[in-house]
Amino acid sequence: MTIAIIGWGSLIWDLDDLAPKVAGPWQMSAGPEFPLEFSRISDKRKQALAVCIDPEHGTPCPTHCIASIRGTMREAMEDLAARERAPLARIGFVTAAGAASRLPAAVRIARDWLADSRFDAAVWTDLEPVFEARTGVPFSVPEAKRYLRSLEGESLAEAHRYISEAPEGTRTPLRTALERDLWWRRLGTD
Repeated sequence: MTIAIIGWGSLIWDLDDLAPKVAGPWQMSAGPEFPLEFSRISDKRKQALAVCIDPEHGTPCPTHCIASIRGTMREAMEDLAARERAPLARIGFVTAAGAASRLPAAVRIARDWLADSRFDAAVWTDLEPVFEARTGVPFSVPEAKRYLRSLEGESLAEAHRYISEAPEGTRTPLRTALERDLWWRRLGTD
């Protein structure tokens, strides 16, 4: 069984402990198009905004894939869960025989992609957007910018680095707005 690991955020530039468990380079823009937005506040990323599948606020963006060296779905899922420091229940997957995700639309998108790929199965990080749960206000581009302006020190630096280093094809509404924002652009020159 050939298993694809689908990624779109920091996984692309920081495989971390997943590195010895994959084969070959990332196949950029070769994954399914998922609706993505930087609408997840990440403890791992010092409260920075992280990109996640967000069908309500996201826009279709290309994802990227890399081959797992594992021969079973369980092993590939456990590898990705360990890297993401996420529960196994927050790793989405699709095979010819079954699928699981918090989002039925993600399963449909991944299944359609899988049918045209060289892979037999795929896994991805299925963490939800938590902006509203953490801030008390619904996600919007203006609220996300306000949240980013509230960050300081390492948290703000990590937020800028994370959003700036996301793959170029991750053209979300927030990222597009930030690239036009003088305050945001100046952060990269400090």
